[in-house]
Amino acid sequence: MAPRAYWKGYLKLSLVSCPIALYPASSSSERVSFNRINAKTGHRLKQLMVDAESGEPVDKEDIKRGYEYAKGQYLIVADEELEKIRIESTHTIEIDRFVPRTEIDDRYLDTPYYIAPTDQVGQEAFAVIRDAMRHKKMAGLARVVLMRREYVAMLEPLDKGLLATTLRYAYEVRDQADYFSDIPDLKLPAEMAELAAHIVDTKAGHFDPKSFEDHYEKALIELLRSKQAGLPVETVGARDEAPRVINLMDALRASIDAAAKKPAAASAPARRPAARKKTGTR
Repeated sequence: MAPRAYWKGYLKLSLVSCPIALYPASSSSERVSFNRINAKTGHRLKQLMVDAESGEPVDKEDIKRGYEYAKGQYLIVADEELEKIRIESTHTIEIDRFVPRTEIDDRYLDTPYYIAPTDQVGQEAFAVIRDAMRHKKMAGLARVVLMRREYVAMLEPLDKGLLATTLRYAYEVRDQADYFSDIPDLKLPAEMAELAAHIVDTKAGHFDPKSFEDHYEKALIELLRSKQAGLPVETVGARDEAPRVINLMDALRASIDAAAKKPAAASAPARRPAARKKTGTR
């Protein structure tokens, strides 16, 4: 079954445009999830909206959006009023500028999406835009409206399509100086720096996301299987406390000795957990 588009519209560069679709590039639906239930009856609970002052339940048709402009004072904004905010990026992803990908701080990266053309007529225009970015090794910056909010998106070629990553705005990223200003500038002994560099070299490799295993998810699946089989729930794994560093130089030397004695890790990728019945939403 073809994936369902999250958003449909047009990709535009100057006077060149083509119809496209946006698809989520990531998903958490495969994770084990839980429902809230009544422990006495075993029935699933449902969320109930109540008036904060009276405590009375509120009918769905009476639930509206409100902006608090003063303490306890709200402006009610209807969906029809929000629909009157019509900006071009509601239906068009227009590339405003191109920048070197290396200039985009990773802290600004938010959510990834795939972009693909939606018909044969627009495939040539799509390819022109994609290949121009690939040839120039530049990333495009564009605007797009998703769920009534406008985002800046970074566009870059990926295989035959484009990868669009929404970016956080400057006011959403905290200044690192607030957290790092108290860290002193230290002059490390040359031997200590060399030992640390050697440890880095012994652990150097290439990024392969399939080599990482979600140990918590795996343990959670085992726990659920045990409960389903009527077996007692036992502790899965052990909580290792981080050793207290007494002498940093000794710890570095011990790390190198431990790495030398450790057998080479297998190169086989981590296996995905076996399929299981979903338990609901988190």
